Amino acid sequence: MQLPDTVKGIETPKELVEAKELRIRVFVEEQGVPAEEEIDDLDSTAFHAIAIVNDSVIGTGRLLVDSPKEARIGRMAVSLEHRRGGIGGLVLQFLEGEAKSQGIGRITLNAQRYVTSFYANHGYKEVGEPFTEAGIPHIQMIKNLS
Repeated sequence: MQLPDTVKGIETPKELVEAKELRIRVFVEEQGVPAEEEIDDLDSTAFHAIAIVNDSVIGTGRLLVDSPKEARIGRMAVSLEHRRGGIGGLVLQFLEGEAKSQGIGRITLNAQRYVTSFYANHGYKEVGEPFTEAGIPHIQMIKNLS
């Protein structure tokens, strides 16, 4: 697996378009999530991170600040050919670092059930009952950063 050339916050409109295109490939085309559910109004206020290899966005995720001390991570996606190589973990750590820099103490996320071990390995704990979102089983997970 190739590690990314960089993991960073989105800086240009082109990078945002590429991140959204990756999310459409992963969530809409691979998983059958309706496009109108995947691309939402929250994109305009979120902090987006991307992982880049050879000038191509291969991973992405977003951070939504809910209050001065709490935020949500979501829309984590890695291109099929780069999965299971640590890219998602690097994007997750970058988003957590951004949250810490803003004074955020707790992050929540809605994890697809099949990737809960990925988040658990990064310190997230399951809370509540499983639920279905966009036809996919999920569970809420939290992590205290402080």
